[in-house]
Amino acid sequence: MAKAKKAFRILAVESSCDESAAAVLDESRGLLAHELFSQVELHRIYGGVVPELASRDHVRRLLPLVRGALGRAGTAPAQLAGVAFTAGPGLIGALLTGAALARSLAYAWGVPAVGVHHLEGHLLAPLLEPDPPPFPHLALLVSGGHSQLIEVAGIGRYRILGDTRDDAAGEAFDKTAKLLGLPYPGGPELARLAEGGTSGAFQFPRPMLDRPGLELSFSGLKTAVLHSLRGRELTPKLRADVARGVEDAIVDTLAAKAVRALEETDLDALVVSGGVSANRRLRCTLDAAVGRRGGRVYYPRLEFCTDNAAMIAVAGLARLKAGEHDGLAILPRAQWPLETLSAVALQDNAVLETARSLPT
Repeated sequence: MAKAKKAFRILAVESSCDESAAAVLDESRGLLAHELFSQVELHRIYGGVVPELASRDHVRRLLPLVRGALGRAGTAPAQLAGVAFTAGPGLIGALLTGAALARSLAYAWGVPAVGVHHLEGHLLAPLLEPDPPPFPHLALLVSGGHSQLIEVAGIGRYRILGDTRDDAAGEAFDKTAKLLGLPYPGGPELARLAEGGTSGAFQFPRPMLDRPGLELSFSGLKTAVLHSLRGRELTPKLRADVARGVEDAIVDTLAAKAVRALEETDLDALVVSGGVSANRRLRCTLDAAVGRRGGRVYYPRLEFCTDNAAMIAVAGLARLKAGEHDGLAILPRAQWPLETLSAVALQDNAVLETARSLPT
């Protein structure tokens, strides 16, 4: 009798910015464990991420998180087929800490290691859901550092259709939140404040909607907010109305560009990922806009919208199964164009059919 094939199981580590995370993913049993420590409180007093402090905190947090993930998953190192880690883009010092740990563990355990593109992790995060998106699809990747519309033909087969010319959507949220005196991280705080605001009280520009194309730009929005606040008292009502106006402007712009991209590519499925994809108003607007044209929107669950190791595990599993692995050199990349990634050609769709978490 032929021996049953052993399921592919990997450990993943994420440390690209200010979240330290580890996860264990099994191709047949799904996501067995994911652990995360956020450095928000550490950086809050500075109003943003301090790279040196982030790197030092990763050194303290990552190994205990790896131990916790392996323990929760009931997994010994001997059961692992590989280790994945975020190799870029991100803060170079933060990337180095995670890459050095992951590469060292892989070497000690005698398994291959693979560096994962952080944005590919975000793009593939919805594969963790019970009803994952089909290929091909359009992706709207929106975070603090990126706002991109991407045609996704398969894993590693990405074509960027539109990018931001300046500030990303998440950056626009954060910068305008700071103008309103909101604490770091500003995006979620602004969204909460906007719940009490009046739609239409402030009409801020919808950047680049008056011209063809899929490029994005949000730097002018911050300037418009700055001019609107000049000489005014920041009353609770004014702050809430401005927050609502900013959120409406960003959401309307992203939704219009996403629908335009769906029409130009003749695609029906839209994946929305990255930290801004957790915004409730964005989800409602996109669901309605895409639904009107007979399409569907796919999101990662809220805990997988921001940086996490589960999404790195999905991308890492696909690439390790396809035979990819890194050498002993540790080469994190602060900048790494997404379109330079190689396409993953698997003999079957196992990574797509099983790389999703079990109900918790």
